[in-house]
Amino acid sequence: MDLLTRHGVRVVGLTHQELDISSEEAVRAALESVKPDLIINCAATTDVDRCEREPDWAYAANEAGPRFLAREAERTGAQIVHVSTDYVFDGEKEGLYTQDDKPNPLSVYASSKLAGEIAVAAETQRCFIIRSSWVFGAGGKNFGSRVIEYAKAGAPLKGVTDQRSIPTYAPDLASRIETLVSTREYGLYHVTNTGPTTWYDFARCALDLAGMEDFHIEPATRKDLGQPAARPRNSALRCLKSEALGLEPLRHWRDALAEFVATV
Repeated sequence: MDLLTRHGVRVVGLTHQELDISSEEAVRAALESVKPDLIINCAATTDVDRCEREPDWAYAANEAGPRFLAREAERTGAQIVHVSTDYVFDGEKEGLYTQDDKPNPLSVYASSKLAGEIAVAAETQRCFIIRSSWVFGAGGKNFGSRVIEYAKAGAPLKGVTDQRSIPTYAPDLASRIETLVSTREYGLYHVTNTGPTTWYDFARCALDLAGMEDFHIEPATRKDLGQPAARPRNSALRCLKSEALGLEPLRHWRDALAEFVATV
């Protein structure tokens, strides 16, 4: 919203309280009121372990909601951007996953997000489906966004060492979404910063940048954490479609992290 507003675009951001996308009637009423040219769906449930326990809740947000938004986009002539996830892959591949690789979700969360992608594409051709990974930034509630906050509060930290993907800075993701929308080259994209890593190495880098080199992070495996939902051990992404359009890769996650840490 900040980015597009600065660029002179009229933006209407609806909170969960203002619009529950799992209600088709609510979606239609909201979009008839706003009359957007472009819908950017940032709504989802990303609580991976709760999804495992409550699949109906997961599919309501991650499949039904995107379907209703895309259906309304098709009815009104709007474009739609739908943000998805690297977790659609099973993590067994060595190297980077591209759009040519077949999804094989390991969890209810991942399955519901893949179902959302399929639903959007089935409802309208005027869609950008954008998979990203490990998004961090101001206001984020995940580990990557809050690791410095946790450390400053004195909380013990564990960093996962056996899962790899690419951290993505929210402002960089927003900027690339804006660029892609301007191309009108609809389709499936992978949008991340550059450079696979682990959560342990990300957290260590963040704390070092914040001047907290002496703060201890305990190495841990996913098995050590005992989480209900499986995660892919490798889900680093590469975007063939962006390369075909001549778009430069986004900067390395370390450079983006340095910018973020300076604001924390």
